[in-house]
Amino acid sequence: MEKKPYVIGLDLGGTNSVFGIVDANANVIASTSIKTQGHGDINQYVDACVAALRPIIEEVGGIDKIHAMGIGAPNGNYYSGAIEFAPNLPWKGQIPLAQMFHERLGIPVRLTNDANAAAIGEMQYGAAKGMQNFIMITLGTGVGSGIVVNGTVVYGCDGFAGELGHVIVEREGRQCGCGRKGCLETYCSATGVARTAREIIQKTDKPTLLRDIPLDKIESKDVAIAAGKGDEVAKQIFEETGRILGEACANFAAFSSPEAFIFFGGLTKAGDLIMEPIKRAYDATVLQIFRGKAKMLVSELDGAAAAVLGASALGWEVE
Repeated sequence: MEKKPYVIGLDLGGTNSVFGIVDANANVIASTSIKTQGHGDINQYVDACVAALRPIIEEVGGIDKIHAMGIGAPNGNYYSGAIEFAPNLPWKGQIPLAQMFHERLGIPVRLTNDANAAAIGEMQYGAAKGMQNFIMITLGTGVGSGIVVNGTVVYGCDGFAGELGHVIVEREGRQCGCGRKGCLETYCSATGVARTAREIIQKTDKPTLLRDIPLDKIESKDVAIAAGKGDEVAKQIFEETGRILGEACANFAAFSSPEAFIFFGGLTKAGDLIMEPIKRAYDATVLQIFRGKAKMLVSELDGAAAAVLGASALGWEVE
């Protein structure tokens, strides 16, 4: 079948759902977004998505111009087209999301894990262009990962390979939404950073600008702003977060010996505050044969662009 000029990409995050209509040259022609939370059930959510999509679909000439849709979502299963038991989303169980969008829009729909989508976007258009072996780490509401080996995303036997955010880094540590304790994402996601800040404020009397913010309102960006102003507690939070993440990456290197780790998501906006501790901890703990080989890079694609472009690339896979 001859390919139509556009595909739709959806980056479905724990906070926002971002849509882009993308052409064959990876230009995002039109975009829109809605809040992920606050819809009574999954049908209301999909209806709200379609309502938001209609105007931008019309903007490019209607649904007849759309070849397919690709979705990147937490716990998205490439094989089944379903979101399965996602801890950071409001809908529980197995959600046949690709089928639901297909029924409403009448176009083919593919779905994968959000971090895999970001990895595909980075490989096609960003910092991983030309790389055959790398690990994408997404630092958002949770911690996701996309593992690329020999130029191919690793999906495993069931579509779920690459859940590095749920590697346990602290035995009997923080409770995770997945039901286990001490997962990497409970420490190194944006929510993990805010959690660390709250713990320090409650357990110590160290002076910090973060005490000016109500405890339950502290976000990772507040920690970054305070650290940027020289706040010692905030800098300590990033130091500790980076240490945990760097040590985890040193362990991940033993699996696939990547050319690079590419970090993507809100936390990377903290720049050297987070990247320098990651590099130090990685270099200090990685197996000697891997030392000095993997680059530590920040995504070259702005905001949700990597995930939207990566999700849209799934659409181009449809023959």
